[in-house]
Amino acid sequence: MVKRNKESRKDKEDKIQDESIENKENNLNQRNTGSDQAESSANNLSADDGSDKRNESDREPDNEKDELKQVEAKLAEMQDRYIRLSAEFDNYRKRTLREKMDISKYAGENLLLGIIPLMDDFDRALAHMDSATDCAAMKNGIDLIYGKFSEFLKQNGIKEIESLDTSFDVERHEAVAKIPVDDNDKKGKVVDVVLKGYWLQDKVLRFSKVVVGE
Repeated sequence: MVKRNKESRKDKEDKIQDESIENKENNLNQRNTGSDQAESSANNLSADDGSDKRNESDREPDNEKDELKQVEAKLAEMQDRYIRLSAEFDNYRKRTLREKMDISKYAGENLLLGIIPLMDDFDRALAHMDSATDCAAMKNGIDLIYGKFSEFLKQNGIKEIESLDTSFDVERHEAVAKIPVDDNDKKGKVVDVVLKGYWLQDKVLRFSKVVVGE
């Protein structure tokens, strides 16, 4: 009886020991399985990261190509604008140069048109001079032409410089001679006008050539 109890106790201990070994083996297998799963997950993540990086690296050349195309398009647009502006400026320069040449060439057109009628009067006077017997009429005709011409000069801003019996002024007069005078009031003054001078507005167009008393 005692021997059977001992065997039964031993069987239980062996069974417990076997169960403990089996549990350890199961736990070990579970750990290995978890480690394999973690490693697989890590490998999958690293594979995904590599794929993303490859996609980004593939996209970078495309972005650079797009930027390069945009820069080239802007450069072509700027070159076209530059060419157009250069052509417009060249046309403007040529046009203004031609206008300046025309102005300098035809600047006195209106003035000459005003003088032509006076030439017509002189032609008529010269045509009748040989056959005219009335000197007074000829004189009146010449006086009329002279008056018209003087009025024409005034209309164009030209007027005579008043010089006779005025003090000599180098800004208006040009002395061609000096003569002694008895009257002290005439010393340093214009006693004779050899050639009339004229103003153009407020500018001396021609100096008066005068004789000064001393």
